[in-house]
Amino acid sequence: MLEKFIKDYDKPEKAHVRNACGKLAGAVGIGANILLFIIKITFGLITSSVSVIADSINNLSDAGSSILTLVGYSISDKPADKEHPYGHARMEYLCGLFISVIVTVLGFQMLTNSIGKLYEGEGVESYSLVSVIVIASTILVKIAIALFYTKLGRHINSATLKASAIDSISDVIATSAVVAGMLLTPVTGPMTDGILGIIIAVYILIMGIKLIKETSNTLLGVAPDIELVKKIISKIRSYKGVLGIHDLVIHSYGADRCFASVHVEMDADDDIMESHDTIDNIEADIAKEMNIHLVIHLDPVHTKDERINELHSLVTGIVSEIASEYGTPLSIHDFRVVLGITHSNLLFDISVSSDMVLSNTELCGLISERIKNVDEKYNAVITVDRDYFSHRYGIEKDD
Repeated sequence: MLEKFIKDYDKPEKAHVRNACGKLAGAVGIGANILLFIIKITFGLITSSVSVIADSINNLSDAGSSILTLVGYSISDKPADKEHPYGHARMEYLCGLFISVIVTVLGFQMLTNSIGKLYEGEGVESYSLVSVIVIASTILVKIAIALFYTKLGRHINSATLKASAIDSISDVIATSAVVAGMLLTPVTGPMTDGILGIIIAVYILIMGIKLIKETSNTLLGVAPDIELVKKIISKIRSYKGVLGIHDLVIHSYGADRCFASVHVEMDADDDIMESHDTIDNIEADIAKEMNIHLVIHLDPVHTKDERINELHSLVTGIVSEIASEYGTPLSIHDFRVVLGITHSNLLFDISVSSDMVLSNTELCGLISERIKNVDEKYNAVITVDRDYFSHRYGIEKDD
């Protein structure tokens, strides 16, 4: 059915398809949640039920969330401009944060109202059968919305829509609790309404705080998806002449706004124009196939100097031993040697994951000590790069 409303629906990687799905989800959410709000607030006011009113307010907040979703995807669709050279795709994440804050604030208000009702001893003696049936029927609507959000969220891999699906599922649980309270009130007494209102409010608060954390992470910047890292590394290493890669950094400015940079090692004795042509081809192919704007820095590596190769193997072995001892991946790159009469400088960078317990100073001191144990004339000059993902080097070797 969705294929009729969204052009190229079967191509979720396209920006216009993603935004169209987001806008459709927002529009459907607005209509459905406003309808549910009207139904529940009407019966809540008629019966003076704080739990029903609280549940209706939750639906109103969902309508507001859907409005933000619609606005967010509309703004995300705008192209880059002078003030925003990376585009507007992160507006999706920003709206997700706003939605999370709204849910949390409303949850707190519901909690205070329910506690007030309980403190004052107010409650509902009983509910009519019609009220129970009407409120129960709204659960089916929320289930349909949750399934709709889940399908679209998975199709375009949207964290915002997946969060909206979770929020809808929580609404199903909350409304089910209200219906249970309606049925139990004649048996357990009028205080049931206030108690259930508190339970629902606490649940909404927990969900709101969880959503704030998730949406904040995307804005702060999270580690790149490990599957994407594998794919980029495998792609680069497939080109003839590539000896190794390091310092891969990936920045996301939205779902379809990805920028990356990496250092690629190639033989220093190869023709520089051929190496440069390979680099250009890699950048162009990754832009076309993965929609990633990649910038590559070419690192020339001497591979035919036996003395340098021996020293490189020596340092690599020492670093590998330390990596095994501390159970964390380490990798060296940009290895250079300045030979001298009284001493020789071994210059290199070492990439360290966030799992390493040693400080930069402690790690460099340990490596330098073990190198000097081999020969006092060797002086290690080390630059530490803290890696953005902890398992890259193991993956790189596997690939």
